[in-house]
Amino acid sequence: MKFLTGHKGRESQIIDLFTRTFTASEGEEEGTLIGELARNLMGGTAEQDLFVFTAEEDGAIIGGIVFSRLTYPQDDRTVFVLAPVAVATDRQGQGIGQQLLAHGLAALRGAGVDIAITYGDPNYYAKVGFMPISEADAQAPFPLKQPEGWLAQSLTDRAMTTLKGPSRCVEALNNPVFW
Repeated sequence: MKFLTGHKGRESQIIDLFTRTFTASEGEEEGTLIGELARNLMGGTAEQDLFVFTAEEDGAIIGGIVFSRLTYPQDDRTVFVLAPVAVATDRQGQGIGQQLLAHGLAALRGAGVDIAITYGDPNYYAKVGFMPISEADAQAPFPLKQPEGWLAQSLTDRAMTTLKGPSRCVEALNNPVFW
């Protein structure tokens, strides 16, 4: 297995991974929604506001994660939010997602990102260093339907402290359905 950074020339394979994985776990409507999210993130987000990482084996993409910029205009720290994440259905439970997340977080550290945030299963994301936070610690772009899933981690040697002010996400995530 190898980890790759970027999406150029592989967009359709990445979109297909997200669509198939979410369709299998959450149904066709969710699969279509998340596939379109991946398409919109890769097709409409400025390069400096997006990180895409994939896990590949024998030429096939078996895992994918996307980080996009989350801006706090009153705070000078660089923040990226993780969404979406997928591992091929037949490859889940083998540690691929955890390895891919560790790879992506290390790359963000190397790129000077201060904080990574995600919105998901606290038990899963705790394995790669995410800790629960409240909306008082970091305001989400929209009200959270499941605030217990709001998680973050510092990617520097400084502890995570409250992010100042409201946040703004990239256009592809700028829809309350994702929050």
